[in-house]
Amino acid sequence: MKSTLSTDLRSGALVYHRQPRPGKLEIQATKPLGNQRDLALAYSPGVAAACEAIVDDPAEAAELTSRQNLVAVVTNGTAVLGLGDIGPLASKPVMEGKAVLFKKFAGIDCFDIEVEQKDIAKFVEVVAALEPTFGGINLEDIKGPECFEIEEQLKARMKIPVFHDDQHGTAIIVGAAVLNGLDLAGKKIADVKIVVSGAGAAALACTNLLVELGAQRRNIWITDLEGVVYKGRTALMDRWKEVYAQQTEARTLNDVIGDADIFLGLSAAGVLKPEMAGRMAPKPLILALANPSPEITPEDALAVRPDAMICTGRSDYPNQVNNVLCFPYIFRGALDVQATTINEAMKLAAVRAIASLAREATSDVAARAYGGEASTFGKTSLIPNPFDPRLIMRIAPAVAEAAMATGVARKPLVDVEAYREQLSRFVFRSGFLMKPLFQQAKADPKRVIYAEGEDERVLRAAQVALEEGLAVPILIGRPSVIETRIQRFGLTLKPGVDFEVVNPEDDPRYRDYVQTYLDIAGRRGITPEAARSLVRTNNTVIAALAVARGEADAMITGLEGRFMSRLRHIKDIIGLAPGVCDIAAMTLIITNKGAFFLGDTHVKPDPTAEEIADMTVLAASHVQRFGLEPKIALLSHSDFGAADTPSSLKMRKALKLIRERAPNLECDGEMEADTALVPLIRERVLPSSTLKDMANVLIFPNLDAANISYQFAKVLADALPVGPILIGTAKPAHILTGSVTARGVVNMTAVAVVEAQESAAAAAGRQPAASS
Repeated sequence: MKSTLSTDLRSGALVYHRQPRPGKLEIQATKPLGNQRDLALAYSPGVAAACEAIVDDPAEAAELTSRQNLVAVVTNGTAVLGLGDIGPLASKPVMEGKAVLFKKFAGIDCFDIEVEQKDIAKFVEVVAALEPTFGGINLEDIKGPECFEIEEQLKARMKIPVFHDDQHGTAIIVGAAVLNGLDLAGKKIADVKIVVSGAGAAALACTNLLVELGAQRRNIWITDLEGVVYKGRTALMDRWKEVYAQQTEARTLNDVIGDADIFLGLSAAGVLKPEMAGRMAPKPLILALANPSPEITPEDALAVRPDAMICTGRSDYPNQVNNVLCFPYIFRGALDVQATTINEAMKLAAVRAIASLAREATSDVAARAYGGEASTFGKTSLIPNPFDPRLIMRIAPAVAEAAMATGVARKPLVDVEAYREQLSRFVFRSGFLMKPLFQQAKADPKRVIYAEGEDERVLRAAQVALEEGLAVPILIGRPSVIETRIQRFGLTLKPGVDFEVVNPEDDPRYRDYVQTYLDIAGRRGITPEAARSLVRTNNTVIAALAVARGEADAMITGLEGRFMSRLRHIKDIIGLAPGVCDIAAMTLIITNKGAFFLGDTHVKPDPTAEEIADMTVLAASHVQRFGLEPKIALLSHSDFGAADTPSSLKMRKALKLIRERAPNLECDGEMEADTALVPLIRERVLPSSTLKDMANVLIFPNLDAANISYQFAKVLADALPVGPILIGTAKPAHILTGSVTARGVVNMTAVAVVEAQESAAAAAGRQPAASS
């Protein structure tokens, strides 16, 4: 089955997988290997000590090797996504992708293993023989019913967790949605009629788990390509499906859908017709999970059943049933207690943890990350958002505790609360810091004008912004050049349809823009002649005027040219926010040690104490948009009064001003960089410091220190940069740098949109809209 990818997505995906090096995974050492002694410890002769310790006690393997944090994603490529039986080699990109999700969402290392074997017994032999290498096995994309037999045999033979995610991951999320949907409808699971379309691995696993949750087999009706599963049917039957065979004359989905409380679809697009949905019971729960097109669209279902609650497998509708909601965290909990299996109790614990999280009031930190408002449990919030940072902190401990309660944990947790805190620290090292901003941007997209509208990076970013619903792009550039480059890059953007073009050579608003420029900056040395010239030739000026006139909500510039010249135009035209003494720039870097905000990396060569205090308070509010509590360190070469140099005295004065202006901020200084980043050092230097844990906002005494540190971290730590984020402007305006990538432009688009949302909300005296 050929996929239906757009030309742009197909070409972009191939480039993504090819560059800068093939594939999505690499292996990195976790220990130093810089001298002869390191070599002697890592390999011969020192490694013998670790080997002998494991011979004496096999449990030591969990402490002396990476095994306990290592999972195998194993497939034979017989049921890959919607592509079918494409074989193990062609499935490798999918398995690498799964491994990336394990690492990003839960910090679990992963090898993908593609096995050229369809014989069940031989496949089982291959996988079972891998037990000494791995702490867990994730079976993936194996067709049914063989997958049932394979998992059953492996679980019986292996003393590590074996989990077929296509079955159980989907089932766990469906179970959570059903619990919450029935609660909203005022129904009991033991009483409801369930109709299932599809009888593959996922569908049967979902049905089995619903029975574990209390559903009655007599109330469950399964249909597949041959119609209703009934007693006496022989076509396409197996022992797992036979369990649900009904004594009935009904033969089609249409025959059994009447008065159904739950429709569970894991089959094909359009299977559930609107007239069928119309005959379901009051307040029905419709789980139409076929991808990319569901069994019935939410629009069609709600047109005939406005009382329905609907889940799909798609990210562009509420209630997305996405396996990433659970599988990384189930393995995280199982591995951390060295579980010998993932049993039914652990799956049910995950179901209840997910269902419970959807009902929770959003924490202050999470609420800020998702727009300043708590999401409300209801028809469109039956299950949590896949990027809710609290998922790992709810599911992994619940799974671990269930493993301990059922006696399958070889290393029970000593302190569950300490374990939760450990997981919390991981969340903000995972590199998914941008996801909350993306979600909030989608909730209320704003108009973003791009000064370099002809640049390939901007065009690709505009495509992504439109596809993901992040923003309404406005591009400054020559229409003929933009259209030619769209075609050259294989993009699907349509000028005048998907985005507006501002042509600097011939725009009907030219005279209005010139007059606006003179009105704003006529007393700052801008003559009529200069204004006419700049509005024709300087795209940053045009973008800033569009924002000042209210024709755009935010601007992005700086992919070409000098930072400071653009900054002058923005200060002249857009100006400063009320009460702000000057503009500053903050840059986010995301490293494997965590996310850090650095300021000021681009603007003030030698800021005063007042300017540092001003910047710090403004920076804190930006940091909170990412769902982080700002922990601020004012940096110097001096630790808490150890030296009285001009820079250390300046940072001390800045701290005093910050505490006067924002006494609730967690901020301290002056301190050295390692004192800021290593709490143990800070504890030795000043036990009474008001800064706790690792600092995540680093304020530098001057531009040289900040920019050099930023460039070093970006290159040597292979950090992902986001920014610069310009702070202190009256309206959102950001100046990027020539090294920014298309993804960097997309990230800053989301930042700018969220900032614009908050500006609009503040002007209207209300909270910004939050995503569902």
